[in-house]
Amino acid sequence: MTLDLVLTGLLQGCVLACLAYALMIPFRLLDLPDLTAEGAYPFGGTLYACALLLGLPPLAALLLGILGAALLGLITGWLHQRLQLNSLLAGILLSTMIYSVNLRLMQRPNIALFDQPALLSAATGYQCVTLLLVVLAGILPFYWFLQTEWGLRFRAVGLSRAFALRQALAVDRYILFGLGLAGAFSGLAGILMVDLQRYMDIGMGVGIVIHALAALMVGEAIVGQQTLQRQCLAPLVGALIYQQIQGIVLSLGLPPSDLKLFTGSIVLLVLATRRSSYKL
Repeated sequence: MTLDLVLTGLLQGCVLACLAYALMIPFRLLDLPDLTAEGAYPFGGTLYACALLLGLPPLAALLLGILGAALLGLITGWLHQRLQLNSLLAGILLSTMIYSVNLRLMQRPNIALFDQPALLSAATGYQCVTLLLVVLAGILPFYWFLQTEWGLRFRAVGLSRAFALRQALAVDRYILFGLGLAGAFSGLAGILMVDLQRYMDIGMGVGIVIHALAALMVGEAIVGQQTLQRQCLAPLVGALIYQQIQGIVLSLGLPPSDLKLFTGSIVLLVLATRRSSYKL
């Protein structure tokens, strides 16, 4: 495997780590399955690309994309709480609907950004360092928050909803906060990917959740999730390793069209391995 392929894997791994955190928050911390990430990921990228075309500086476009994706997560929570919709169904509906919104905002299937200012340097090595710092800038405050009193309440909502209600915790607010934060991580991932590839495509988010889920499971299988530190580290480690595995497989001659089959196989393998270990 060449150095360029390794660096590309690191770049994509940092982006995938944001998506893995977007899945970890509802699935692991809130115990509330949610697939809004598949819609929030391209929505954040769309808002970022459109904002750049309107003349906004990259940092302002970044904040706009993150806030828009976070709003999508909040809407999922609102549908789940107020309309009593299943959280998975609410996320799937919004992800389907946001496709039309993205197309209306873009006014065409893809947008080229080669002549627009970028967040990241053109040099691949600098991009890797910058992306890793951006991911850590999102992870470390979140890890610190989980150790505060509010963070303990937030985790209690996921560990036992009935216990949290008996303790008079604002369960609905914590769920909204968690889903909004997950949406923000998804939007950040979409923005970083658009900035890296210098264009936004309407089909960018199709099937992306399965890659993030595979990265999360790989990280949990390697790092574990027995402690809070391990739980917060697993998505990042899993995403970086998962992308390198994909790079190795591609360098061995696997056609890119078979990557989704390979990804699904990884998820099944990890699930089967974990189930076997539980039985033992």
